[in-house]
Amino acid sequence: MENKWTLFEKFLITENVNLSVNDFLLNSLVIIIMSWILSVTYQKVAKSLSNRRDFSGNFILLAFTTMLIITIVKSSLALSLGLVGALSIVRFRAAIKEPEELAYLFFAIAMGVGLGANQLYIVATAFGVLMFILWSRYFMGSKVESQNLFVTLNSVGNHDVQLTELQAIMKKYFNKFQLKRYDENQDVLEVSFVADIKNADKLQSFRSEMISKYPNLNISFLDSKAY
Repeated sequence: MENKWTLFEKFLITENVNLSVNDFLLNSLVIIIMSWILSVTYQKVAKSLSNRRDFSGNFILLAFTTMLIITIVKSSLALSLGLVGALSIVRFRAAIKEPEELAYLFFAIAMGVGLGANQLYIVATAFGVLMFILWSRYFMGSKVESQNLFVTLNSVGNHDVQLTELQAIMKKYFNKFQLKRYDENQDVLEVSFVADIKNADKLQSFRSEMISKYPNLNISFLDSKAY
């Protein structure tokens, strides 16, 4: 009975898995290259209304950190249980607003888990298949690169601007848009949108229609990559 209990204690403490430094360095190189390719792919083919360049910069850190954690904890059941307890204490709160962003984050984590478990060929195959699907869908669709803009509408003094009318005009010129801010009082009205547009020539038409309908309206456009 004591021998069985002793063996069970040793199993909980460590499984005597030798961690190869060469394998870790190889996996590190692979995860960096794959994360960089995933980052470039996200910037090109994603359709989310966000600063895609800044968001995709997290892929390398997330994938590499996940690989490092899996590489360490896979050698011991006790470490694995400790990791679960630590994650139950630490709460990660991130403003993930669109499912597409979450999907890319999950894939970055999946790459880290796979390489942390030394499943290089499986991860490489899955990565190649996904890149083929994403880029095929991109080239079969519209090749015009879209641009994210902050559109700010400001009116001082007497104004009769309706939010529903503003949104109706936005739909005519922008592919997608989201209301970010709406402030109104007796003297000032300020409305901010983040919008996606593929043809910058439409901005002048949008401005002309807005000014013709609301002469006192001030309009500004700002590239979202400025933040």
